[in-house]
Amino acid sequence: MTLPFDNSYARMPDRFYARQAPTPVRAPTLIAVNRDLAERLGLDPDWLSGPEGVEMLAGNRMPEGTTPIAQAYAGHQFGGWVPRLGDGRAVLLGEVVAPDGQRFDIQLKGAGRTPFSRGGDGRAWLGPVLREYVVSEAMAALGLPTTRALAAVTTGETIARDGFARPGAVFTRVAASHIRVGTFQFFAARGDIEALRLLTDHVIARHYPEADGPLGLLRAVVAAQAQLIAGWMAVGFIHGVMNTDNMAVSGETIDYGPCAFMDAYHPQTVFSSIDQQGRYAYANQPQIAAWNLAQLASCLLPLLGEGDAAIDTATEAVNEFVPTFQQAWLQRFGRKIGLAAATEADLPLIQSLLSRMADNGADFTRTFRGLVTGAARDEFIDPTAFDAWEPDWRARLAGETDPQTMMAQANPVRIPRNHRIEAAIAAGVEGDYAPFHRLNAALAHPYDPDPEFADLEAAPLNEERVLRTFCGT
Repeated sequence: MTLPFDNSYARMPDRFYARQAPTPVRAPTLIAVNRDLAERLGLDPDWLSGPEGVEMLAGNRMPEGTTPIAQAYAGHQFGGWVPRLGDGRAVLLGEVVAPDGQRFDIQLKGAGRTPFSRGGDGRAWLGPVLREYVVSEAMAALGLPTTRALAAVTTGETIARDGFARPGAVFTRVAASHIRVGTFQFFAARGDIEALRLLTDHVIARHYPEADGPLGLLRAVVAAQAQLIAGWMAVGFIHGVMNTDNMAVSGETIDYGPCAFMDAYHPQTVFSSIDQQGRYAYANQPQIAAWNLAQLASCLLPLLGEGDAAIDTATEAVNEFVPTFQQAWLQRFGRKIGLAAATEADLPLIQSLLSRMADNGADFTRTFRGLVTGAARDEFIDPTAFDAWEPDWRARLAGETDPQTMMAQANPVRIPRNHRIEAAIAAGVEGDYAPFHRLNAALAHPYDPDPEFADLEAAPLNEERVLRTFCGT
């Protein structure tokens, strides 16, 4: 099969990447191909599911037109500067131009060692591959910008993780691009102004053609991130590792490592096993995003002018994040309680509900969906806390045209809950992928009630709760 590759990033200067082919695996076996996404890209899902396609998805066979590379980038990891990171276990096969003209990266995660592996084995084990497949596709179905899952395969090999032999796997990720804040940092730290200028022009052409130069790019990325983080907050999503190398300048969610969706609501919820200080807790995500954007602005200073004027211009652009995020957050949470156009006067009503939820261990998703079904009070340890809030809410809804429809479209019935993902992983390790496929099917239409998947709506029992999630490296 001929794939429609046109690899613009691989035409950048050599210092932007390392040329690196995937390392072949012993016996690849298909777990899943995302047929809808394949067709969106102009690819044949039947070919991808066949022997030659599986060989490509495992990294054993490179079709004509690929120019496999590992991208270079740097980053702040938990606030600490690392000058050289890069794709340590991922290989970008190339870019395909879809039938509608949109350009997408196709990348293999777990494809073997690269010059950026820093002592790692370059492989992925099955658990993180299944988790990223489920969560990234769920995010897409929820309507949030995200990288996507094209396929997952097992390798027929085992790798060592946490002292155990784990089954190996390769994940095929599709993205608008894999360019990160850390990509800009990589060149800024080296004083490579030419590379910064080339990278800026490339990102503008690829993602923000309406942007007028580096300042326009910065403002566009700020706006995109403000909308994205507001979307995360509205579905109770916690990224877990919001390092600058995990922030895509395209405005997509990227790098699903120790991520999770909240069960019981609390603003300081943390799931990541490596986030010991709660830096990336749910409530901290907006301010971390603004901090990351300030690092991007610092990289662009040489392109914005000289001296204090450039700093003031960049600072003003980054400061646009706060009001843009606040407005996006207000609109999203307003719709969650049935308000078509919430205003600042509605903030106390929304915040009062969230505060009562936090005090009463109320499940985030079930409480908001319960506003549609009338079952919200059942989520509160003390239902009178909800009863005290409800009259003000009902009074506010009196002026709305169709709040039920508004809430039904804003509040999912199902999310990829941690305990369900872990159960699917445990079954997959034993060779049973039925729970994984069922979970994907249920999450493909998260806003639609479906009796077939009613069990997946439930919050975890105490003994089912998953309190820690882990990176796959």
